[in-house]
Amino acid sequence: MKLTDQYCYFLDDDEFRETDRPGFRRRVITGDHLQLCFWRIAGGATGSFLHKHDEHEQLGIIARGALDFRIGDADSDERTVLRENEVYLANQGVWHGDSVFIGDDEYDECWILDVFAPPRDDLRNG
Repeated sequence: MKLTDQYCYFLDDDEFRETDRPGFRRRVITGDHLQLCFWRIAGGATGSFLHKHDEHEQLGIIARGALDFRIGDADSDERTVLRENEVYLANQGVWHGDSVFIGDDEYDECWILDVFAPPRDDLRNG
C-alpha cells in the first residue's frame, strides 16, 4: 500500500471517485480490520435505500451538512436528522438508510465519514 492510500483530505477533490449514484463521490481507505469511507454527497441527493449489514458494523460521523434518514426498526417511518459533528451507529443487522442529504452553506454537500468493521469487500477498490 502506498503512503498516499493511507490518508485522505475531504478537500482533495481529485481523490474522490464518482459512484453509480448521481451526486455521490467517495474515497475509501481499507485496513486489515476496519475501513474508512469518506463521502462527499450533493445536497438534496437521494438514492440511499433502507438496508442493513449482517456482517458489518457501521459508524457514521457527519462532517458537513446534515443527514435526514431512518435508523432502527424497518417498519417505522420515524426519521432522524443528524447535523455536523453528530454520530450514528448501525450495529450488525440494524436497518438504516432512506436518506436525504442536506448540503452545507459553502459546498452544498453533505460530508460523511463512515467506518466499517470488518471491511466491506464491495468497497475495497474505492
